[in-house]
Amino acid sequence: MRKVKLQMQLSIDGFIAGPQGEMDWMTWDWDDEIKNYVQELTEPVDCILLGRVLAQGFIPAWTGRLADPETADSFARKMVDTPKIIFSKTLESVDWDHTTLAESDLADEIAQLKQQPGKDIMVYGGSNFVSNLIQQGLIDEFHLFINPAALGAGMTIFKERTQLKLVKSTTFSCGIVVLHYTA
Repeated sequence: MRKVKLQMQLSIDGFIAGPQGEMDWMTWDWDDEIKNYVQELTEPVDCILLGRVLAQGFIPAWTGRLADPETADSFARKMVDTPKIIFSKTLESVDWDHTTLAESDLADEIAQLKQQPGKDIMVYGGSNFVSNLIQQGLIDEFHLFINPAALGAGMTIFKERTQLKLVKSTTFSCGIVVLHYTA
């Protein structure tokens, strides 16, 4: 059965963005070690799940990166070419390549995807989309990239008590610690 994995950056105090959606606190001076970690994490993935808000920035950003000879690489190719499913209550259609809209209830859609043949499924999303997945117990693995910054307030993905089991923690020279948990 396919696994649903969440890859998300958080502040050290558990926020994914500031109160107004600020993301300027994230660490991006990644060396090859952390880039390789992310590449290994995404290698066994053949489907990406996105909420509407993130999709509207994520898809054009990766498409733009792939179109620019200075930033085009195999990871950008993977992000662009991997089939994506957008969960939205407001979008009626999408015209991005390799992208479809979810057609059924969140839990039903995830259950169907997990039963299909294929590799793992990666979730990238904003606080509402990811919190809904967490509250419904739909994420199998959490890969939380803890940045060396405290925000004091902001948006969170954990809206209620959530027990997780630590699989591994990995530190990187840029100050990020990746916490790998299972549900």
